[in-house]
Amino acid sequence: MTSRRSLITGALTGAAATVAAPSLVSTASAAALPKFAKTADVVIVGFGGAGAATAISAADNGASVLIIERQPEKTLRSNTRMSGGIFHSPDKDGDRAALKAYAKAMFSGENIPGKLEGEQPEVSDGLAEVWAELSPTNLDFMKSLDPVVNALGFPGFKGAAFPKFPGAKECKYQVYRMSYPDRPPADFNTVCYGKPKSEAVAGEAFWQVLLTGVKARGKKIQIVYDTRARKLVKNAKGEVIGVVAEKGGRKVAYKARKAVVLCSGGYEYNKAMRQAFLEGPGVDGWAFYGTTFNEGDGIEMGLAAGAGLMKAGKAASRLIMPAPVRHNGMRLGMITPAVGSGHAIVVNKYGQRFAAEHKITKDPSRYFFYKEAVKFNIDTLDYPNSPSWFVFDETLRKQKPLVGLGISTPGFGFVDYGAADNSDAVRKGWILKADTIEELASKIQGRKEGAVLETANLVESVREYNEGCAKKEDRFGRLKSTLQPVSDGPFYAVMLVAGGPNTKGGLACNAKREVLDWSLKPIPGLYAVGEIASALKFVYQGGGNLTECLVFGRHCGKIVAKLPNRA
Repeated sequence: MTSRRSLITGALTGAAATVAAPSLVSTASAAALPKFAKTADVVIVGFGGAGAATAISAADNGASVLIIERQPEKTLRSNTRMSGGIFHSPDKDGDRAALKAYAKAMFSGENIPGKLEGEQPEVSDGLAEVWAELSPTNLDFMKSLDPVVNALGFPGFKGAAFPKFPGAKECKYQVYRMSYPDRPPADFNTVCYGKPKSEAVAGEAFWQVLLTGVKARGKKIQIVYDTRARKLVKNAKGEVIGVVAEKGGRKVAYKARKAVVLCSGGYEYNKAMRQAFLEGPGVDGWAFYGTTFNEGDGIEMGLAAGAGLMKAGKAASRLIMPAPVRHNGMRLGMITPAVGSGHAIVVNKYGQRFAAEHKITKDPSRYFFYKEAVKFNIDTLDYPNSPSWFVFDETLRKQKPLVGLGISTPGFGFVDYGAADNSDAVRKGWILKADTIEELASKIQGRKEGAVLETANLVESVREYNEGCAKKEDRFGRLKSTLQPVSDGPFYAVMLVAGGPNTKGGLACNAKREVLDWSLKPIPGLYAVGEIASALKFVYQGGGNLTECLVFGRHCGKIVAKLPNRA
């Protein structure tokens, strides 16, 4: 009889194979192994934050490192580089046991009363232990790579985002943001991609610190650009010993004496994986504002090598504005910090409000608010909040850009949003405009995605919200500081869908970052760090992905550097 596990494994491997090369792993005797073009102690797939931190640590612990990166060097745009540059570095004098408890709650939730089970209980304790050990040294590590960089406080996101979690107070959690200029976060909307390092802020600054550290290691770390990893190579013992990649239309093999580390990011632009793993309408009901080069390559290779999965449907996401620009048939997203501002509301596809809008963009809920977007109505058998609509007035339109112009897809050339006053987006039809709320409802209804919106609902939603603004009371509990009416015409609307910077679920991994099979046994020679196998499976505090790049990249790099050579 065929087991359920074998059916699942076979189905996932088969689905992945339809997207990539027919064979994603090869096992061979020494005589049948491919001819390797280069050999290093450690081969890393992907040169983002996870790959860079892992490479630096491995090199510092005596290993030679080869990084395989599919993007060209001159236009390399990883999720790390496109991010807000936020990371965690708790105070060193905080209680370590409390820090472990807080981390375990974020990773698994198993130490929260009333939860039936943890998200990843088999590995969560080890993950939390490493986090408690290394995260307080993150700031020191970054400063050691480039002492001239500034780590600025981040108003509104200070300390533990989940104050009721075990250990939240005693661990003395701290959050920082990278910047080379010594200036406040108000200037972080500056576009700095392609400009001198001295002007870098946010994710660009974070990336330049890591890049400086990699370059300082000289020949200990070699990087091969324009090279897409496609297949893992195993020896006759079943140990992973290398990678076959595509470069310039030909296959090139690279050998790892000690280990291969997959740091290739999530599956944001892999249509088959999105349909298989994401909740709700996985293609048009989602958009992501990170790099378009995250196509699940490492996950495909890992599955073919026998890897299991953990919480593959998890994502760091909320509600964002999609652009009419597509990659692999999927819309690119744009980070949308204006959602939750005054002079605006969010309604579902029927025109009704459903939540306090500030929860979409503020911690602790901002990176899992997507759960509201994919709620399924068991009576109507639909997803009422997918899509949603961001409705606002002229005051907000002139006040600030709806999207982040310095980071995300607009800041790195994937999307041309235009002027900061949103006028270009209005002119191009990305933002709908009308003189009255009734006319705005009609224009929404004219869009395929807005056909079911009811005019009476939208009119009533705006009226009720405005009435609450006058009383400084909101029935959804919205922050009083954001209660300004939608009253200054003309009026505007943009569609919102679930989305964010990245997916988080993926390959099963333990605290050593060993990739695990479906029985939770390590696959010899195979490791993973970063979004491809994020530790933050239960909830996510802003900056968590960059933090795990530093924590688990350094931890994994040290481990793989000390491994014995494989045949």
